Amino acid sequence: MHVTPQQQAEIDALRAERAETRRATVPALEDVLYQPFPVLDHGFVRVVDYMGDDAAIVQAARVSYGRGTKRSRDDQGLINYLMRNAHTSPFEMCEIKLHVKLPIFVARQWIRHRTASVNEYSARYSILDREFYVPSESQLAIQSSANAQGRGEAGVGEQLSLAPGAAAPRGARRRAAEQARRAEAKGMQESLTEDAERSFDQYDSLHAAGLARELARIGLPLSAYTQWYWKTDLHNLLHFLALRIDEHAQWEIREYARVILDLVDHWVPLTAKAFRSHRLGGARLSEEGLEAVKRLLNGEDVDPAALGMSPREWRELRATLGLPED
Repeated sequence: MHVTPQQQAEIDALRAERAETRRATVPALEDVLYQPFPVLDHGFVRVVDYMGDDAAIVQAARVSYGRGTKRSRDDQGLINYLMRNAHTSPFEMCEIKLHVKLPIFVARQWIRHRTASVNEYSARYSILDREFYVPSESQLAIQSSANAQGRGEAGVGEQLSLAPGAAAPRGARRRAAEQARRAEAKGMQESLTEDAERSFDQYDSLHAAGLARELARIGLPLSAYTQWYWKTDLHNLLHFLALRIDEHAQWEIREYARVILDLVDHWVPLTAKAFRSHRLGGARLSEEGLEAVKRLLNGEDVDPAALGMSPREWRELRATLGLPED
C-alpha cells in the first residue's frame, strides 16, 4: 500500500478544501494537488504546494507589470529561447513542494542535489513502517561490464547464454533455461525479502525492549522506505530531471524522475515542451565535437585523436549523430 487509510483520509480532506486567491493557479495541477502517484512497490510522489506558472517565467523575463497581450505562441518562443541559451533566472521564479516516499538508497542519491529545502521523516522521533523495496524480476540484472556503478542489460541467469560462440537455446533447452533464470531471480528476491524482514524483526524487538529509537534504527536496510518534503525552484528541478531521467541514472530514481516530469507537464506545459526539446532531446557539443561535425558535413575524414577528442567522446558523438560504430 502506498498510503495508509489515515493518510488517504487526510488527502481527501485536503482535496475537498477550496480557497479563494488572487495569485496565478494552474487548473491541470490543481486537479492532481495532494494526490499521490505511485512509484516502485511502496513509494509515491505528490504535489503539496506550488508557486508560479509559464506566465510567471515570461513575466520575469520581460520584467513587465502584467501578462500583457502576447500570445501563447510568443510565450513558447521566449521560453524556448531562455531554455536554449541557459538563461536560468526566470525559471527560478517558479517553485514546487513535493511529498516523496522513497527507499533510503534512492534518497541518498537524491540528496546529492543540494539545491532544495528538505525535511525528512525522523526515525529518532517516530517508528518506521515495515516497508522495504524489493526489485521486480525484470530489474534483477547482472553487473555492467562497461559501467562500474550500474547494472547491465542482461537479467540474472541470462549471462549463461551470452558466452561468446554459445548457440541460443531452443525448444526444451530454452524453456529449461527460462525456468532456471526465473528460479534464480525468485531466490534473490526471497533472499532480499528475508534479510529485510530480519532487520525489521530486530528493529521491533529492540524498540519493544526500550532501546532508544535513534539506536534501534541503525540496523535497518537501505531498502527501507523514508519520506520527505522536498521544495525547489523550477530551474533546479529541471536540472535534477535532466540528470536523473537519463538512461545512465539508476532505474529506481529514474522512475521517480519520470513521474515528476509528468507533473511538470501539468504545471508548466510550455516549459516542459522546451525542456524535452532542448535538454532531453538536444545535444551539447564541445569545441572539438563541433569541429568534427563541421568536417563530417564537408565530407572530410575525421581523426578524433588529432582533434583532441577522447575515444568516449567520439563514440558518444557518433551515437548522437546516428552514425555506425567505427
